[in-house]
Amino acid sequence: MTDQAAPPGTAAEPATKPADDLWATIDDLWTWLDTDQPIGGKEGVLLRMLKLSEEVGEVAEAVIGATGQNPRKGVTHTWEDVQGELCDVVITALVALRTLTPDTREVFTRHLAGVRERSLRSAAREVRSTR
Repeated sequence: MTDQAAPPGTAAEPATKPADDLWATIDDLWTWLDTDQPIGGKEGVLLRMLKLSEEVGEVAEAVIGATGQNPRKGVTHTWEDVQGELCDVVITALVALRTLTPDTREVFTRHLAGVRERSLRSAAREVRSTR
């Protein structure tokens, strides 16, 4: 064996990283995009945010395709396609957040905790009021 790293997807190096590496992967994607972006500065940041709308549109297209709602096209997608498009939205949003702050994990975790607190507190109040 040589000291060279094995190609991705081989037994020596899995094709995917564990979920623990989510934030490292977001940083890697951000670095890759930032290194080769054709338009930088404020305009580049705005375009990065706009990419999120494009991805959400792809979710809509996949849902329409999975349900056959376009009579001209019929069923063109699967629910697995929808899942993949939703993953693209999440990845794009996290990369967009990383574009705005290097503290992506902390900002997201703090915000998620706030949403969880508000939502579950509200849900608990509703349950108590119906008893």
